[in-house]
This record gives sequence, C-alpha cells and structure tokens, in this order.
Amino acid sequence: MTVQYKISPSNLNSHLFDVSIHFQSEADKTYTLSLPAWLPGSYMIRDFAKNLIAINATDEQNNRLELHAIDKQTWQVTAKNKQTTLNYQVFAFDLSVRTAYLDNQRGFFNGSSTFLAIEELKEQACSLHISSPSDHSHWRVATGLPRSKNTAKYAFGEYYADDYAHLIDCPVAIGDFDSFEFEVEGVIHHMVFTSKHYGDRARISSDVSKLCQHHINLFGEVPFKEYWFITHLLADGFGGLEHKNSTILQASRFDLPNPNTPHELSDDYQAFLSLCSHEYFHAWNICRIKPKAFIPYQLDKESYTEQLWAYEGITSYYDDFSLFRAGIITFEAYLAILSKAATRVYRGKGELKQSVTQSSFYTWTKFYQQGPDAVNNIVSYYVKGSLIALWLDLTIREKSSGQYSLDHLMKELWIHFGRPNIGTQQEDFINIVNILCNEDISDDIKNLLNTAKRVELSELLSKVGVSFNTSKFKELNKMETTVTTNYVPYIGAHYKPQSIGLKVSQVIEDSPAAKASLAVNDVIIAVDNMHATEKSIQQLANYLPENSEVICHYLRDDQLLTSTLQFKDSPLTGVTLSETDKALSQKWQVII
Repeated sequence: MTVQYKISPSNLNSHLFDVSIHFQSEADKTYTLSLPAWLPGSYMIRDFAKNLIAINATDEQNNRLELHAIDKQTWQVTAKNKQTTLNYQVFAFDLSVRTAYLDNQRGFFNGSSTFLAIEELKEQACSLHISSPSDHSHWRVATGLPRSKNTAKYAFGEYYADDYAHLIDCPVAIGDFDSFEFEVEGVIHHMVFTSKHYGDRARISSDVSKLCQHHINLFGEVPFKEYWFITHLLADGFGGLEHKNSTILQASRFDLPNPNTPHELSDDYQAFLSLCSHEYFHAWNICRIKPKAFIPYQLDKESYTEQLWAYEGITSYYDDFSLFRAGIITFEAYLAILSKAATRVYRGKGELKQSVTQSSFYTWTKFYQQGPDAVNNIVSYYVKGSLIALWLDLTIREKSSGQYSLDHLMKELWIHFGRPNIGTQQEDFINIVNILCNEDISDDIKNLLNTAKRVELSELLSKVGVSFNTSKFKELNKMETTVTTNYVPYIGAHYKPQSIGLKVSQVIEDSPAAKASLAVNDVIIAVDNMHATEKSIQQLANYLPENSEVICHYLRDDQLLTSTLQFKDSPLTGVTLSETDKALSQKWQVII
C-alpha cells in the first residue's frame, strides 16, 4: 500500500488517539496534508483540525521534516527521500455520530475527523492498522471497512480502503460492545450497541430486517456486501449519520424493545426503528444517488445544493411509511405519525417565509445552526420535504391511474444516477415525475419547491380515503391534535421541565406567550402565583375559562421578571389525518 494509516488508543483517560501515516514519497516533492472541515450528511463546518495535537513529520532516517501551515486545516511538507511519516494525536471527546470519542468504556472515530489526507495520493488505495489498548484485550472492532485475510471479523488488525474517500466513509467503534447479526437477501447485517442495554435482540433483528427487506425490494438491488448498524447508547440521545455500508446511530438505552412486553410497540422503540429505516434508506438516497454538487465532495468548504428536500425529505417520507408497509405499525398509527409531521410544518410561520430549496441551500447556517427564531422563520427540508414527497407519491399514483408511484421515481433515480454515480440536478426529478405522470406538471412542482407556501394535501388525500382536518392542540406542551369545536387552552410556547420551573424552548410568533414577552431560554417559575410545573400549568389552563389572564413570573438570565399571560383557544394550526374509506385507502397502501 502506498499510504499506511495506523491508529492506537494511547491514553483512555485523556481521550487521546495516536495516529501515524506512512507513505511512499518522492525526494524533494512537496505534499499537501489536509483534514476535512465537515463530513457528508452533516452540513455544518465543524473544523475537525482543532482536535489535532502535536503534528510532526519525519523521513525514513527519522529526521524531522518541516511542516508549513497553510490554513487552519492544511499543511505542506517536502519529502527528503522515499519514505515519509506523519505523527499526531487526536483529542477524542465527542460522543456524537460525527467526530471521535475515547474513554475507558469505549472508543469511536470517523475518519473525516481523524485521518489527514495526502492530497496527491487521495485516489490511491490505503491500509489502516487498528491497535487495541494495552490493558483492554477484551475489546473488539466494528467497522464497514474491508478486513485483511489475517484479520477476523470484530478483531483488531489490518483493514483496507480503495482510496481516502472510502477510508473516511467507514466509521469505527471499539470496545466491549454487544453485537448480533441477521441476513437479508444474502447480505449479513451487523447490529452493534456500544454500551450496556436490556433490549430484545431477537425482536430488533426481526423488525429491522423487515425494514431492510422493504428498502432492498424498492430499489431492486443491494449495493453493499455487508452492512453495519452501530449505535451509541446513552441515558438520553437521538440521531444518526449515514454511510455507504454502515450507519452510526445515537439512542437512549431504553429506546430498545422490552423483552418483558414482546407485543408492545412503545413510541421510543418506534422512533428507533424509524431512525434505522431512515439511515438505511440513505445507503441509496444520498450515499449513492446524490446532487451533482457532491460529486466529488469538497470537504474543505461548504458545498451548496437546493436538493436536500429530496434527499432528506423523501427519505423522511419512507422511514415511517416503511414501518407500515413492513407490518410493524398499523395504518392508523402511520396516519398519526404523518399528522405530527404536518403539524410541525403548519404550526409556525417559517414555511410561509422560506422555501424548501432555500432551506436546503442555507442548511449550513439556518438549519444546522438554528437560532431561537427557527420555528417562526425557517422551514425544515426534512419535514416539509416529506410532505412534498407525499404530494409526489399521491400525484403520480393519481395521474398514472395507479400504474406508478414514488417508488418508481426512486428506482429510476437509482438506475440512471445512483448506480452509474452521476449527480442529479433539480430538473432530473421533475423530468422523471413528468414521464411517470404522462403529463407536464413542472410548474406545479417548481411552485412547491421554490415558493414559501403550504403543500395542499387535502384533495389528494381524500382521493385515497383519508381526511385532512385542521385541528387544535390537545395540550399546552404537546404535538398531539384533536378535531373539536370545544375550547382548548393554548399559549403558543413549548418548554422543558427543570428542577425548578419550565425552560422555554420555542415561542410561536404572535402567540399569547409572545405577547407576554416570553422568550426562548426564559424559565417560567410561577403562573397565577403557583409553582410552574408541566402538570400544574396544564391543570390551571384546564380549569380557567377562555381568555383568562394570569400573572407569570419568570427568570431571564438572573433577573426575575413579571408579565401577564393569557390562555387563548387553540388555533387550527394542527393537523389530524383519519381513514374514511378503507377501499380507497388501499390505493395508497398498495405497493405497485
């Protein structure tokens, strides 16, 4: 191998990895070394190089070579002979899905935050030797990287990558983790939990394999030889990041199914399955089918695209829809999930101020670095994108008289763009939809994508036996909705319980909370001179008549402030979807 990487956990308690890179060089040639500033799937500049420590370079006689810093993440070194070695440490203390982590319980790293690229050699094959901590011989390795013939599965040792892009696309977990396997279409899928859990392993295998089968059937082929679900289990956490043959997930250890209640599907486990479904779908939709702007990825700076509504939105549509299609949840349960998604979009004014293409383009700042104004001024290309995906699915089905669906759009994208690694442009989606509909609906699609307006779904859903009802919110701090003409109290703020009081996390524009001068991060201490808890404020609201005004005491920073808060009737900004005609709904439920 021209480039040989080595990584070793050197100091678990100080959270340090030792990294060395050994490469064949040409005498007097200058090489450029760089670390990505972001990683695919997580669209924010993260400046991983800030965690590199004591980087140095030597020649084959172990003489020190001078390193010239070019910018915050780039260096140059001039080789003196045929061998050059780089050495540095990585501070690893971010137990997210993006960076690196190391302690005496477990370790983890994404190559994008760990391994310097040698720009002149990025296209060449490379090896990675992973060493175990000296006093943790029972630890193992989980990664989608190909193993050498002398390295067994889960073993420390030698791994290979086709090039630098391949190397950093395969994250690595090390530790005394739990692992089990299941097979789908002849492909071994590995499920790894990096810390203690109590979940029902057999049920997880059964449920996740059904989702994997659904996605494979949809696209028609498996583009990987094995797949790894690697999950960081924490007291509290949720998220995921996709890779070509693996995903890194983050969840609560009690999100997993309870073996004592094998027939119960909790909301938390349902959300975990949806997360698995979402990231697995990405193995096709964004890891391989991807925007033209991402081929190749430019990881030193922002890469702008207006298409994330399709890559995250369509994936978000299928993540829950596949739970229903795979027989894990009922149609009624799926409609409840879809109702919440629509409510998240409709409850704020952000969708009327920002289009999904703008949301995609400005993801680097407005979406990934959301401010306290987010609910009022931006729209999620994930959630609104999923509603556009629903609109596309129902529209294609209707205009093709049930011959085609959104599934066919995804298959065509896979065949013409994903498989041959050709990047998409916005027009490619529109052109394929027009063909499937046998009608030019370009203006309708562009209007949905490029204007800040609502996705009208009522008529389309009625044609598949589902009613779309604007609704009130059942409770002050919940997303559940209800169709009623009765008074339902509302203040337009969301909050999280604290040891004392309620910390405000969102304030809807022009709501009673906004008019009471409440702001994000305020802590509500008392309402109507009663200690504010999530239960007490709800009970008070339920007992008081409509339009009641009460004194609200709250902390802003270290100041105690007072205002008047009014309980108003809930606005009709929620959504409730209900099945009205089972025969018609079968037209949507059927897999074409």
